[in-house]
Amino acid sequence: MYCAENKLHEECGVFGIRSISGTDVVNSVYHGLYALQHRGQESCGIAINDDGIITGHKGLGLVSEVFSKDSVEKLPRGNMAIGHCRYSTSDDLSVTDAQPLVIRHIKGTMAIAHNGNLTNAAKLKEELELTGAIFHTTSDAEIIAYTIIRERLVSSSIEEAISRAMSRIHGAYSLVIMSPKKLIAVRDPLGFRPLCIGKTGEDHIIASESCALESVGASFFRDVKPGEIVVIDEDGIRSIEENCKPGTKSACVFEFIYFARPDSVIDGSSVHIARQRAGAFLSLEHPVQADVVIGVPDSGIDAALGYSRQSGIPYDVGFIKNKYIGRTFIEPFQPRRENTLRIKLNTISSTVRGKRVILIDDSIVRGTTSKRIVRLLREAGATEVHMRVSSPPFLYPCYFGTDIKSRESLIAANYSIEEIAELIGVDSLGFLGVDNVTKLADNPSLEFCTSCFTGRYPVFSTGRGIL
Repeated sequence: MYCAENKLHEECGVFGIRSISGTDVVNSVYHGLYALQHRGQESCGIAINDDGIITGHKGLGLVSEVFSKDSVEKLPRGNMAIGHCRYSTSDDLSVTDAQPLVIRHIKGTMAIAHNGNLTNAAKLKEELELTGAIFHTTSDAEIIAYTIIRERLVSSSIEEAISRAMSRIHGAYSLVIMSPKKLIAVRDPLGFRPLCIGKTGEDHIIASESCALESVGASFFRDVKPGEIVVIDEDGIRSIEENCKPGTKSACVFEFIYFARPDSVIDGSSVHIARQRAGAFLSLEHPVQADVVIGVPDSGIDAALGYSRQSGIPYDVGFIKNKYIGRTFIEPFQPRRENTLRIKLNTISSTVRGKRVILIDDSIVRGTTSKRIVRLLREAGATEVHMRVSSPPFLYPCYFGTDIKSRESLIAANYSIEEIAELIGVDSLGFLGVDNVTKLADNPSLEFCTSCFTGRYPVFSTGRGIL
């Protein structure tokens, strides 16, 4: 990610652990959030269950900024903890919206961390406010929490309340919830966002991506099924599948194109392999005579390798990414904003000087970042730049967890491919076809949501009047 206003952003990552072996759960969540830092860089937090009492710490910034060594050591130790890292747009950056949220209600205490976006949030919020609810955040997590709590008043258990609430909340949600005795994972019936379960000894872990399991020495157990509620308590692990709908899946294809870490496996499919397949498909769809294939770090690199292998054109490293840049915030002044890319990305001149370059990137949203990257290559001596994009043109807004809310901001919705090529300064431009983007997974049973490319949304009742 280079400039927050020019690349897609996914909302967040979640992590949770319940230990019966005496594992330092705070340390585990801390390392789990580090592994999920790519999913959210604006705020993070940890909630801990210490003998039934749930407390926590959260703040704005990266995991390393919010949790110093001293602050981690001061946190209580217990047998359960959950964590969250969040991306937010610049106009709602507030520590109040940081998660996990800890809610105290008449039946006890609950902590919740959410990844995704509700499509009927406005309607639910209005209904709750009319019955006396007072909201302190702008996040959908609070709406979900209050909906669960209302159902908890007439339910025999927290998991029953969650199941009843699932009939009311619509859209994308992968949740990790902690009560005084239980750790619970919840995934929406269409499975938009990833969520998996891991094990280390007798301890159980929940995470947005499998890469976070490996960071704490856990082994992958399985994915949470779309619509499933997984309850982990003193009796072990059990599943509630009354909200599962066999044959209805709609995983976000951008998890494989861009959001997820390449070493993750989601719903049985390798992200690394999916990106290489995207590059191979691109080579078949949009061949061009060139001397070298390069990828934009990080998610464009695997696709560039796939393009190179399929086409036979050599791959080389064209950019070096500065790994020590902090949060990807929007710079307040245009001159600074223009310099941000140069700070984060440097061209290797010897790779591109005097050569015809095929540049692979994961997407073009507004086009500004692409234009700057192409200019860097021209300045480094590239004689031709042919851009290939490992996703179809982004034509429609997404309502399920990315920060693209209107067509006005999407360059592909307002210009033809030829016009975009001219605007960003490339010699040719090619996007991955919609038919091929649905074939990226090496798990043939996995079905994707491609609504941002096609305008065909798997959820039609939004409560916001936008579909």
